[in-house]
Amino acid sequence: MSEPVRYELSDAEVPTTWYNLVPDLPVPPPPPLHPATHEPVGPDDLTPLFPMDLIAQEVSTDSFIEIPGEVLDVYRLWRATPLHRARRLEAALGTPARIYYKYEGTSPAGSHKPNTAVPQAFYNAKAGISKLTTETGAGQWGTALAFACAQFGIECEVWQVRASYDQKPYRRAMMETFGATVHPSPSAATEYGRKVLADDPDNPGSLGIAISEAVEVAAADPEVRYALGSVLNHVLLHQTVIGEEALLQMAKAGDSPDLIVGCTGGGSNFGGLAFPFLREKLAGRMAPEIRAVEPASCPTLTRGTFAYDFGDTAGMTPLMKMYTLGHDFIPDPIHAGGLRYHGMSPLISHLYDQGLITAVSKPQLECFEAGVRFARTEGIVPAPEPTHALAVAIEEALACRDTGEEKVILTALCGHGMLDMAAYTAYLEGRLVDHEYPLEQVQDALTRLPRVDV
Repeated sequence: MSEPVRYELSDAEVPTTWYNLVPDLPVPPPPPLHPATHEPVGPDDLTPLFPMDLIAQEVSTDSFIEIPGEVLDVYRLWRATPLHRARRLEAALGTPARIYYKYEGTSPAGSHKPNTAVPQAFYNAKAGISKLTTETGAGQWGTALAFACAQFGIECEVWQVRASYDQKPYRRAMMETFGATVHPSPSAATEYGRKVLADDPDNPGSLGIAISEAVEVAAADPEVRYALGSVLNHVLLHQTVIGEEALLQMAKAGDSPDLIVGCTGGGSNFGGLAFPFLREKLAGRMAPEIRAVEPASCPTLTRGTFAYDFGDTAGMTPLMKMYTLGHDFIPDPIHAGGLRYHGMSPLISHLYDQGLITAVSKPQLECFEAGVRFARTEGIVPAPEPTHALAVAIEEALACRDTGEEKVILTALCGHGMLDMAAYTAYLEGRLVDHEYPLEQVQDALTRLPRVDV
């Protein structure tokens, strides 16, 4: 193990542009539709929620978009993030495979989420917005936006899915430390939240419900806008700094990935790593398999329906064509709260529909086993979300042990799990259980998909 196992970039090598995959696709993705007219959404339809700079990025046909200097100044607090070769994990597995992980847990929020939170806060502050509302699952996105809002002097109000709000009190404390106001969702603070609680006082919440609450507040106040931590094109655009850095770092390592694997809920972490590599693949410069990994209890890509659906539970958002389990489906309260979303990014859904990526699902016990194995070899306790990708990386590496194949595996370790120790305690004490795929609940939710003739 004498050769370097950590690949760094200089300040001069930190990306100064974000990469937009859309212009390079063989087939353009379907447009979002207005929920009432079913016509393609225009910029005016989005202005109640987003500033014009972000709307322009959402629909951009430019391959590269310059990162503002004010954003780069904040990025430099932690970027570039390191790429590690997991030699100790490889040795423990006895595999000839070479495993690399891009570690995003070095950010102030402990995850990849500030990559988009910072530019979203910047563009809103530039537009004179005084407050941002948002939802969060595990709390990593809410933490990132609270941090970003503090950098640009604007308020932040967060609706955290109740299951995670109860499971992860220190995530809430971290958001509040950065200055955010945090509500459990469903909450009594919104009309929609009160309706949900009236029907089911013990509702564990979902990202769809939390989105509805945050959108309701933003849409009612011209001084407030909404920020989304995943799913939309501009969010995935901002995350491509991960993959652009990883391309340079893999070159420094003298390797090229055969398999790129990432955990996938709404799609921002996966897209951020994968999109620059997919650009290279489409151009014929490399040929990795790119694989998304999702929870077995919320498997949107592998068992969902590719259809137009709402991004939230109340039906306030535009209709997006995506793999969905139904907008009012409420997933089981697994500890990977960031992956408990009923739909998938429309752009990633399009890639899957076109056969440009593959997908699998994993149960949480197998994922936590992988997380513990990784912690005991590499010394980093991963958040529950990236343990899904680690489970597949380990599975592939063990297969290489059996075949002798020297496969190169790259994954995104999108955050640390230092505020998720209650979940690890439950696993280590044998109290964690696998949730079965709720087929009947999903089939029921899919009966209420909006009818769209396109």
